[in-house]
Amino acid sequence: MKSAALLALLAVLLFVDVRGQRDSVGRCKCLGAGVNAIRPKSIERLEVLPPSASCPNMEIIVTLKENGGQKCLNPESKFAKNFVKRAIKKRSTQ
Repeated sequence: MKSAALLALLAVLLFVDVRGQRDSVGRCKCLGAGVNAIRPKSIERLEVLPPSASCPNMEIIVTLKENGGQKCLNPESKFAKNFVKRAIKKRSTQ
């Protein structure tokens, strides 16, 4: 009886693990809401990813100058909205 229950538990855990790996192929790059603000002088690159089939959220990813690390900005924050607007305006005038 104990071995049957253990075998059933292992089967369930294996199913959950395999299904989790399959679903993780097309996921969002940003986990959570992201940060509300970053010092503009520390930003090297800005990447805006619109909602897609693999991720229903708009994502704003910035690459930092000092270490090349990436941070996600909260697309609903006032800072992110203004920063993206300024970046688009700056790019269109060049």
